[in-house]
Formats: sequence, C-alpha cells, structure tokens
Amino acid sequence: MPHARATHLTRRGLLAAGGALGLGAALAACGDDKGEGGGSTAARNGRSGPWSFKDDRGTTVKLDKVPADIVAFTGVGAALYDYGIQVKGVFGPTTTAGGKADVQAGDMDVSKVTVLGNAWGQFSVEKYAALAPDMLITTMFDAAGTLWYVPEESKKKIAQLAPSVGISVYDRQLTRPLQRMWELAESLGADMKAAKATDAKKRFEEAASRLRAAAKAKPGIKVMAGSASDQLFYVSGTDLSIDLEYFKALGVNFVEPPESAKRQGGGWYESLSWENVDKYEADIIMMDDRSSTIQPADITKATWKKLPAVKAGQVIARSPEPILSYEKCVPLLSGLAQALEKAKKVS
Repeated sequence: MPHARATHLTRRGLLAAGGALGLGAALAACGDDKGEGGGSTAARNGRSGPWSFKDDRGTTVKLDKVPADIVAFTGVGAALYDYGIQVKGVFGPTTTAGGKADVQAGDMDVSKVTVLGNAWGQFSVEKYAALAPDMLITTMFDAAGTLWYVPEESKKKIAQLAPSVGISVYDRQLTRPLQRMWELAESLGADMKAAKATDAKKRFEEAASRLRAAAKAKPGIKVMAGSASDQLFYVSGTDLSIDLEYFKALGVNFVEPPESAKRQGGGWYESLSWENVDKYEADIIMMDDRSSTIQPADITKATWKKLPAVKAGQVIARSPEPILSYEKCVPLLSGLAQALEKAKKVS
C-alpha cells in the first residue's frame, strides 16, 4: 500500500487512505432490526451463551451472548458478509458519488446497512449510538493498535458505547489476517464448514501455488506497486503491506524503494513527482484500485504513458486494503499470477 495506511502521516495521506477523496457522505437505509444481524446466523448454527474473542491488541472482549448488532469498517463488514455475517452499520468507503457500492464494500448490499460515514473523519456518533451496537470491529495499520477510521476526536465517546475488536493488517503476510478474520467469523456463528467457505480457502491455496510457480518461472520480471494522485505518484515498499509481503514471500520480484526514500511516507512508500515517475524500471505495474486514487485509464501524464510497462499494456489492479475473506483474495493472487505468466521483459 503506498500512501494509505500510515495513520500518523499527513492529512493528505490519511484522506487518501480511506479511498473516498472528494466523495460526499452517503447514508443508506438501515437493515431490519435483528433479522439481518450476525446474531441470527449464530442462532441458526446453535451458538448461544457467553462469547469472547481475543483481538490483535491482546484485548479479550467478553459478552453475555454472541454479538448480534455489529458495526464495522466497510472492508471488515464485506469480509464478514462473505462468511454469512451481516453487520448492522459500517463506516469507511461504502458508496461512490453515484450511489453504487464502493470497491471496498465487496458484495455487501449497501442498502441494508446504516452508513455512519463514507469518508475519512466521518463517523456519526449519534447514528452509532442509535444502533445500540454490541460491538465495533475494524482493522489496525500500526503497531500501536490504532483503530482504522475511528476518528481521534471522538474515539472516547465511541469506546463508551460498545467494546471493540481490532484485526491487525500491519507488517505481516496476508495469510495471518485472513486466518484471524476466519476465526472471528466462526466465533460469530458463521458456518466455516460450508462449501462456500472451504472451497474459497482451497481456491486461495491453489492460487498461491500458481503465483509461486509463475514467479519462479519469470524471476527477471520486475513488479512495481504504485498509486496515483494529481500531484504525486507513490511507489510502495513491500515491508509493511500484507499483500505485498505475501507476494514477495511467494517469490515475486518487486521494485523496493530504499528505506531513506520511504522515510517521509512512514516506511510505506516513496513519493515521486510525475516528472520522475520513470525512476524505477518495471515490467508490470500494480495500481491502487481504491476510489480515492486516479485509475490508470484516467492518468493523462505524458511521463506515465511513456513507461515501458504502460506501453506494453502490463498494468494491473491492486487492492492495498484487501477484503479479508479467502473468496475476495483469490483474484488478487490469480490476477498477479496471470500477469506474470503473460509478461514480457520490457524494462
């Protein structure tokens, strides 16, 4: 992930992190009071009685019953949805300016959740309180355990209304948070023995094997992870991002900016002017697919169009904030594997 995750960085970087720059808040209708909640799933699967879960801060949340009214960061809600758990409310990039589901909302029906905020800094504490939440779930992008998209100025009020669970997506390989989300969904009553879940996990493992083989067959193909804004081009390092760390472990040969160059980006990325976008040689460019960033088809910079990978049509999408279900992560691996298999050396 280039400029999106370091929560201690500039306001520009933070805003870009949420994938909702320039978008207004969009509030969708709330789902049925209990019928759409995770508690109904738990009931169907015979889950009852006390519930507890130890999150990645080392905090153990204990409740008298399985949480039914859950509010989550949009991407977390999307992952739980894939496992059959419907959250009641979300915060984070959920709808686009046209009212359609944001890429980070996955397959969720955004008309069935209450959107507490659609952009960075937007979180309606009043709407949150009105949902009478049992629990809040989000990710964490730093070692301090900062809850992603929970505004600093209102975090104390939010914490008083319900306990929180944090899943770390900082400085580890993708497989770890995937497993943690699996465990969380199972604790909430999801049927992890269902064919949909087990088949997705198997397909993920097969996609990983395919990517490993493709990387081994094309060791000389250099891959660059980038993200575009109007003024700058960001080149991600692989050391902190869960997807890039995992892809690198599978053998993918990445462009790696030096630590000194990434320092201004909190260790996540190097910022380049568009005049210097050709600083690194790359055969494949993976571009940030979030709605806060400029997509490849909309980049008009002449220096971008002259890049060998761009001229060769070797530009693919990347999801810097993966939806943490095996189903949604399969295409991330298979897409990169396919790009490697077809790639020509152009740098």
